[in-house]
Amino acid sequence: MSFSAMKKNRKTQIDAMVKAAEAVSGNKNNDWDKDADKYWKPTVDKSGNGYAVFRFLPAAEGEDVPWVRYWDHGFQGPGGMWYIERSLTSIGKQDPLSEMNTVLWNSGLDSDKELVRQRKRRLHYVSNIYVVSDSANPANEGKTFMYVYGKKIFDKLTEAMQPEFPDDVPVNPFDFWGGADFKLKIRKVEGYRNYDRSEFGDVSEFLGGDDVKLEGVYNSLYNLQEFNGESQYKTYDELKTKLARVLGTTVQRNTAESVELDEVKEMNEVAVGIAEPESVTPAATSTDDTLSYFAKLAQEG
Repeated sequence: MSFSAMKKNRKTQIDAMVKAAEAVSGNKNNDWDKDADKYWKPTVDKSGNGYAVFRFLPAAEGEDVPWVRYWDHGFQGPGGMWYIERSLTSIGKQDPLSEMNTVLWNSGLDSDKELVRQRKRRLHYVSNIYVVSDSANPANEGKTFMYVYGKKIFDKLTEAMQPEFPDDVPVNPFDFWGGADFKLKIRKVEGYRNYDRSEFGDVSEFLGGDDVKLEGVYNSLYNLQEFNGESQYKTYDELKTKLARVLGTTVQRNTAESVELDEVKEMNEVAVGIAEPESVTPAATSTDDTLSYFAKLAQEG
């Protein structure tokens, strides 16, 4: 829709987004390297702390909701190679690693279940944001980026749109006029990035409600639907070949009914108070040339 239509219909958008958020929460070969400068990533200090302020932005023209989601896998094989790939389950297709995880989980062996936990799907969301304050990288301020984040931050978005208590007023955090700045507060807790203290500020008009400035930002939004395109994913056979190379074994196709395994470790982490690992930007996950990067992440995490 146009900027004027978006402004006119914005009061009806929160209901649609709540339904979309409930839908994704209830269901448990790319060109990204050249697009790395389109993504914003927070910076942390030596102790693992970080802080920035940004605004979540509305859906771009032609899109229904202001986010997309995808799953990926990231683990190191017995020979030291890394498997860092997006899962075909993100677009409703069979994925060789998800099939392998199903077989391992159903074996009943604790050792196999531990392998599944190590190789589970990782859930990511992508939204457009406008960076208000980034003291570690001031050059990012006043610019629009795509931001990749995990379930914990997405939960804060849904809590704002659908608050727990009846005296709390629902807020559309993606709205130009009735949204709020998001204060990203990062701590390192037991080796993981923790976002629990992140919060929305007071409701305020973005950029003072200046329609000229707002329309400029609106026209700068990135099209998120590219993440759902089949061309952005490797084929089943390509992933199977990569998986076999990483594991040093043959990967057979499994036709058994799959089970959702990505939430297993997450539930265990919540139970012991461990936060989610840092989300990895798509630009860092596309080629084998980045393996040393992920090895470093593993050592730090």
